[in-house]
Amino acid sequence: MINVVVRFPLGILADRCQNVVVLEDPERCYQACLSRDARFDGWFFIGVSSTGIYCRPSCPAQTAKRENVRFYATAASAQQAGLRACRRCRPDATPGSPEWNVRADVVARAMRLIRDGIVDREGVGGLARRLGYSVRQIDRLVTAEIGTGPLALVRAQRIQTARILLETTDLNSTDIAFAAGFASARRLNETIREVFADTPSGLRHSAPGSGSKNLLDRPTQLIQLRLPVRRPFSPASVFQFLSARAAAGIESYNGSTYARSMRLANGYGVVKLTPGELDRGGSAFVNAELYLSDLRDLSTAVARCRQLLDLDADPVAIFEALRGDPVIGELVLRDPGVRVPGAMDGFELTVRAIVGQQVSVEGARTVVGRLVYAAGQPIPQPVAEVTHLFPTPEALISLAEEQPSTFSMPASRRRALVALSEAVRDGVIEIDPGADGPELRRALQALPGIGPWTAEYVAMRVLRDPDAFMPTDLGIRRAAAELGILLDTKKLSDLTDGWRPWRSYAMVHLWSIPIRTRPRATPTEREKLTL
Repeated sequence: MINVVVRFPLGILADRCQNVVVLEDPERCYQACLSRDARFDGWFFIGVSSTGIYCRPSCPAQTAKRENVRFYATAASAQQAGLRACRRCRPDATPGSPEWNVRADVVARAMRLIRDGIVDREGVGGLARRLGYSVRQIDRLVTAEIGTGPLALVRAQRIQTARILLETTDLNSTDIAFAAGFASARRLNETIREVFADTPSGLRHSAPGSGSKNLLDRPTQLIQLRLPVRRPFSPASVFQFLSARAAAGIESYNGSTYARSMRLANGYGVVKLTPGELDRGGSAFVNAELYLSDLRDLSTAVARCRQLLDLDADPVAIFEALRGDPVIGELVLRDPGVRVPGAMDGFELTVRAIVGQQVSVEGARTVVGRLVYAAGQPIPQPVAEVTHLFPTPEALISLAEEQPSTFSMPASRRRALVALSEAVRDGVIEIDPGADGPELRRALQALPGIGPWTAEYVAMRVLRDPDAFMPTDLGIRRAAAELGILLDTKKLSDLTDGWRPWRSYAMVHLWSIPIRTRPRATPTEREKLTL
C-alpha cells in the first residue's frame, strides 16, 4: 500500500484550527471516499485492485471494500500502478492539488514547472537544470514524494490533453498524438487503452454531448472546455480584479467574459474565460475557449488559465483559518470563495507592477496599452479586442533605446524596466512558477527601482505564494483605516500574523472593502495597488 501525505481541507476530517493539518492515515482517506465529498477531489485518488480502476474521492459509484482500496497522490501514480481511469467520474479532469501552490520546496516547484510544460519543452534535463539538481536527484525526490517520476507525470498530462482534443475537435488521431506530445499515433492508442480501456474513436463518441456537436463548423484550433474548480468559488474576486486592469491590445472584458493573449512555447494563444453556472452535480467550473496557433501548447495554456484564476486553491482550508478572525472574519463569511489573481507570464506581471508604481490603476493601464501597441507582436488572427502579444524583453529594450518618449513615466522607472528586461533576457532572473521565492525576491530588489512591495506582489501572483503580504500597499492601508486600524506598518504586520499562511487571501478580502474615506498618500508611500 502507498501511504500518501494528504493535507485535507480544514473543518471536514480534522479538528478546526488555524493551520493545515497533515494526515498520513489511509483510513482517513477511505472515510473521505465514503463521504463522497467533492472538496477532496485532486488531493488524492482512490485505486480499486478488484476492478483495476482509479477514481476521484467523490465518485458516485459504490465505494469498494477497504481491503481492495489503495490511495495515490496523483493520477499519474495510479496509472503507473496499472489502473484505468473511471469512465463515470473522470478522475483525470479533477482540479489540481492545491498543495503545490502552498509549498515552496523543490518538489512543489518541480510540480509547478511540470504543469507549465517544461518537460515537453526541455525534457527532464531542463527541469533539473532549472531547479539546480541532477536528473537523478530530481527523479528520486519526486518519486519519493509522489510515487512516480516526472516522465510519468508528463505522460498523464499528455493523455489528458489527448482526451480533451478527442472530445472537442475533429482532428484525426495522428494529429492529436503529436499535438499532445506523443511520438506516434500508435503510442497514443496504446496509452488510451492502458488508461481508459478504450480507443480514440470510443472516447470521442462517448464524450458528453458528442451527438449534438457539429465539429466541422468549428475552426480546428478552437478548443472549448470546462475548467473545474473547488467550491466555494467567488468568480468576482478574480474577474473584477482582472477586468479593472485589462490593458488594451492584450486583454478585454465585456461584462461577463475576460479574454487575453498568451505567448506559448510553440506559438501563441488567446483565451476567453467565462464563469459557469453550477452543473448537475453541483460542481463549479469556468468555461474556456482557447484559440491556439499550435495545439501542442494546449496543456500549458490550460495550466496557465488555472493559475491566472487560482482554480486549484483550497477554499475550505482558507475559510476555516480566517473565518474567526476579529478583523476580517466578517468579510470571509460574506464571500468565502475568494481567489488570488495569478499571472499568465512572470515577466509581463513584473513590468506591469513597475509601471503601476505611484500611479492610479487607470493610469498604469493606459501606459501598458501604449507599450503593447508600440512593442508588442500583432496576432495574425485577432480574437475580439485582443490583437497583440505582450512585448518581449528584447522588444522593450529596443523601444527604450529608439522611442524613449513612449515610456510615459519618470526616467527612473524607465531605467528599472530596462534593467529588468536585460536581467530576464540574459537569464540572470527567471520569473516563473518554479522560481525559489526568497531568491527571486532578493534578485528583484537588487535591480534599481524595485522595492519590497513589487517583489512581494510578484511572489503572490507569479509564484502563487499564499502568505505574501504588503503592509505598505496603499489599498491595504486604506482598508485598514476603514476598519479603524492605525496606519502603522509594524502594528499592521503584527496584526496579520494570525492570518498565516493565507495572508494573500486576506489581502484580497481587504481590497474588496468599499473605501469611503480616501486619505492622501504620504511621500514615503512609494508603491500602491497596481497592475
